[in-house]
Amino acid sequence: MSNEKQIHIVCLDVPYPPDYGGAFEMFYTIKNLSQQNVRIHLHCFEYGRGIQNELNKYCESVNYYPRNVGHRGFSHKYPYIVCSRGNEELLTNLSRDEFPILLEGIHCSYFLDQDRLKNRKVILRLHNVEYKYYDHLRKSSSHLLKKFYYWNESRLLRKYEKRVIAKAEKILAISELDKAEFQSEFGSGNISYLPAFIPWNHVMSKDGMGSFCLYHGNLSVPENEKAATWLMDEVFNDLEIPFVIAGKNPGSRLKSLTRKKSNFCLLENPSGEEMQDLISKAHIHVLPSFNNTGVKFKLLNAVFCGRHCIANDSMVNGSGLETACHIAGNSAGFKSILIQLYHQPFTEEEIHLRNGLLQKIYDNRINAERLIRWIW
Repeated sequence: MSNEKQIHIVCLDVPYPPDYGGAFEMFYTIKNLSQQNVRIHLHCFEYGRGIQNELNKYCESVNYYPRNVGHRGFSHKYPYIVCSRGNEELLTNLSRDEFPILLEGIHCSYFLDQDRLKNRKVILRLHNVEYKYYDHLRKSSSHLLKKFYYWNESRLLRKYEKRVIAKAEKILAISELDKAEFQSEFGSGNISYLPAFIPWNHVMSKDGMGSFCLYHGNLSVPENEKAATWLMDEVFNDLEIPFVIAGKNPGSRLKSLTRKKSNFCLLENPSGEEMQDLISKAHIHVLPSFNNTGVKFKLLNAVFCGRHCIANDSMVNGSGLETACHIAGNSAGFKSILIQLYHQPFTEEEIHLRNGLLQKIYDNRINAERLIRWIW
């Protein structure tokens, strides 16, 4: 492939380290395009993650921009996640040449909506149906001011998403479900499904037995806190099976709940290595979700690196991972499958079947080649 292929990639956040879903998707997109000899000019918004020299390995240039946080990022017309990234220096840098532009997240589409990227090839990568995601955050939050913010953001996003997706040359959804949603809700005819790029070339799961069940995620996100709380209250409430919850920044309510039973354990802010060690050692991953948009990084991590996985429809729908998981419809279903699987080894045959399924969907080389064809 010619080395002359160059692209601007605009990221909603600094994409390294890949320690949460959005960063995971962005970093491995960059890495895999770089491996296909695409020269990347990276632009990212920095608001706490810092300058990351690792990105220089994969990019021709890396530019960092501040977000317009606080009142400067609010607008009656634009969602905060969009308006706070309307940085004029970014537009100046994008305008220096005619390379195609990949916008990672609707968050980065401010200048696309303003028609200030006219006559440029712009590909918009969607990480979620954002208005639905923010409505789920509203439902999961118990904080009155946050509920209002999520409600307003969802209201603005619904109007904005409908408007802006018509202005990109190509839209890329991260799940089949999101693709169908954008087609039916917003009439998007220029949308295709592109699976997330991942760090694994094959299933890393260990066979045999683990000794505990695991739920992991960013525990400061209301939806994840709700899922962990639901598991303790409704699933593990009368089971003596060891249950570990691990993740970033748990709140005081979650900490209090995990102290109520001796078989509950909370691991706060594990390092990346500690988290991967936990994922590989767990016997069962319990993965309920109350939000059916996007593809969950925790699910990908569990099916590639863990043993048995129990999930609900909202976690797996549209991901292509349905047959890699045991599906439960409610708390009684989770309990029943847990009891059945807890003494059942994870076998080499299951690893082989999982590998065959996953490599049909999550082949980085094939997906990078597809993305390159769409761009050029």
